[in-house]
Amino acid sequence: MPRPIEEVATGSIFGVALNYRSLLDSRLDEFRQAPYKTPPNKPVLFIKTENTRNGNERPMVFPAGVERIQPGPAVGVVIGRKASRVRPEDAMDYVAGYTIVNEFSLPEESYYRPAVKAKCRDGFCPMGPDLVEADAIADPGNLSIQLRVNGDVRQEGHTSDWVRTIPELIGELTEFMTLNEGDVLITGTPAGRVDVKVGDRVEVEISGLGRLVNTITAEH
Repeated sequence: MPRPIEEVATGSIFGVALNYRSLLDSRLDEFRQAPYKTPPNKPVLFIKTENTRNGNERPMVFPAGVERIQPGPAVGVVIGRKASRVRPEDAMDYVAGYTIVNEFSLPEESYYRPAVKAKCRDGFCPMGPDLVEADAIADPGNLSIQLRVNGDVRQEGHTSDWVRTIPELIGELTEFMTLNEGDVLITGTPAGRVDVKVGDRVEVEISGLGRLVNTITAEH
């Protein structure tokens, strides 16, 4: 039986930017310009802090004084046990399961340095509704992702487009930091982020993982 995500995803939340090949390719010309001059060769990480936690069928508050916000549909990987210096071939042994994440953000100017003020607003990380255990998903690299706003499809992707697979991400991350039971790894958002506004009903559906729904409300 699936378990409510709040019961198991209790640790830190780490995001990976630019983990879809189509998104990375669309920005290559930008990355070849100064000051960077080359695309990133390691995972570009950011953190969703504790205040960003949100759930299914809960309001997603549009912050006062902000002009634009964008949802970010993604597969979340929930770590099942302490993981340090894990070999990619062993990495799936550390995965408890998967969930849906909607990684809200203000529009980003730099993918090299994801800004805390863009990523870490209150309620900016809805997750859920459930943990789908790892053995229930035959291949996490073969999942379709769809974002709908007020019933209309606005963004689509497929995890076969990942730059780095889950074992590769876990292997690279645990080279320099320990992942603990209950930590969540957000595997990236496909290309094509869209703006949403107050009153919009935002749905993320991922094959095998279900559907995550939030309505955008004004900050009072």
